[in-house]
Amino acid sequence: MYKLSEFNLQLRSNPNSLMESSEEENDGVSGNHATKELIHLASNGAKFIDEVLNGQNECCLENFRMDKHVFYKLCDILQAKGLLRHTNRIKIEEQLGIFMFIIGHNLRTRAVQELFRYSGETISRHFNNVLNAIMSISLDLFQPPGSGVPSEIFEDPRFYPYFKDCVGVIDGIHVPVTVGVDEQGPFRNKNGLLSQNILAACSFDLKFQYVLAGWEGSATDLQVFNSAITRQNKLQVPEGKYYIVDSKYQNVPGFVAPYSSTPYYSKEFLSDYHPQDASELFNQRHSLLRHVIDRTFGILKARFPILMSAPSYPLQTQVKLVVAACALHNYIRREKPDDWLFKMYEEGSFPMEESQPPLEMEVPPKMDVETQTQPSVHTFDSEEIALASQLRDSIATEMWNDFIQ
Repeated sequence: MYKLSEFNLQLRSNPNSLMESSEEENDGVSGNHATKELIHLASNGAKFIDEVLNGQNECCLENFRMDKHVFYKLCDILQAKGLLRHTNRIKIEEQLGIFMFIIGHNLRTRAVQELFRYSGETISRHFNNVLNAIMSISLDLFQPPGSGVPSEIFEDPRFYPYFKDCVGVIDGIHVPVTVGVDEQGPFRNKNGLLSQNILAACSFDLKFQYVLAGWEGSATDLQVFNSAITRQNKLQVPEGKYYIVDSKYQNVPGFVAPYSSTPYYSKEFLSDYHPQDASELFNQRHSLLRHVIDRTFGILKARFPILMSAPSYPLQTQVKLVVAACALHNYIRREKPDDWLFKMYEEGSFPMEESQPPLEMEVPPKMDVETQTQPSVHTFDSEEIALASQLRDSIATEMWNDFIQ
């Protein structure tokens, strides 16, 4: 396993180390060009930021991927925690604007230079300052599951009371990655593409609860899953609760998978298909619940398209970007639940891109995570596996009895 998924960030202990001491900014412009649509918006960075923040809210949504009041509140949070500060020439609003503009439009540094009229060094420095600042507050934005029944289950007779102890969904996604030639072997996935394999847990209200990023693309989903449940700061499953997972994972304590011997129908067939027995009904409703993670990943990719490219940053930065994007996703969901992207995906009008692999990410519950040469291997004994099977069978039987009556 590549050690970047276990990197140790000393963000809480020394937040001031995130910022460069120099406050002098250069006005250099690179030869690479931004698009004409962007360049006509402003003659310099400060003016561009002012135009966006003083304009219509839709302009802020388009450029910075969040509503104006959400943007301003994030600036206040980062300043209050001492993670960002105004410099002689670039205010916090502009620093955050540069960062959001890059990850929200997947622009390279040289293109951003031409728009904001700063040197590549200045753009890069503030980009990393903001990235590290977001990382330092990410733990506050990833909330573990609670003890109650999610309203999305409680209020739907298809799922309640059968899945009353389900707290969320787990799945993985491959994110394109850029690495040196000597490192490419382990990162080449089964499709021959360079990627990092990410595992994520999400709640039914479209928030990420846990993200593990940095595993090489060649790693199997079971390897990443095993790391998530065995590492020092592991994925926590509350006592008596469970996540649902798809068929590539095992049905084990804390993780309920579909019946492997029974068809697991895709979303297109779920509404019209009439199950013939308990296992088919279980798989049908299990699949309906599991699609919440497809919507969550869809929102993330739509808001931050940089995740669907292979940005030319150091690998550690690419790993941080996944975690930071998920943290920002949660922040926006918390501050603006009816944000336009959330609203669109909640209404079911989102595109299902079956050709694209799902996102897989890891967000450690604590940032000072362990480093280990080899991940521990957790094996479930036969009694644990039998109990997990009994749980699934009891859910399926109760559901089927009510269905046929």
